[in-house]
Order: sequence, then structure tokens, then C-alpha cells
Amino acid sequence: MQNLIKKVRRKIDWAIMDLIATGLVLVFLGILIVWTDFVLRLVIGLFVIVVAYAFFHLAYKIWWLKREVEKYFKL
Repeated sequence: MQNLIKKVRRKIDWAIMDLIATGLVLVFLGILIVWTDFVLRLVIGLFVIVVAYAFFHLAYKIWWLKREVEKYFKL
């Protein structure tokens, strides 16, 4: 049980760090929006890519957690 809790806690910590990194990138891109139209288009494109990455990564983390719980309970 302790091993499962450690694994889940570690994955949650990584998910938090990924969300913080994504937030920092979005703040940086938000600052860049102010300057030019080209940067605005670039930022919007990058924003879409970052959001897509965040969803894929969150889906992977949830899938991993489901797999670990199934392994632990042998479902």
C-alpha cells in the first residue's frame, strides 16, 4: 500500500510541476502578445499547441494512475 501511495504522490507532484511550467509559458506568451501582430499569431498557435500538450499529458497521467490502481488491486 505504501508503494502505491508513493507512486501516486510522485505522479501528482510531476503533474503539478507540469501545470506550473505550462502556466509560466502561458504567462510569458501573454506578455509577448502586447507587442506585434506576428507575435500575436505565433502566440495563439503556441497556445493551442500547449493546451493540446497539457490535455495529452493529463490523459497519460490519468491512464497511468488507473493502471497502477488496477495492478495493486489485481483487477
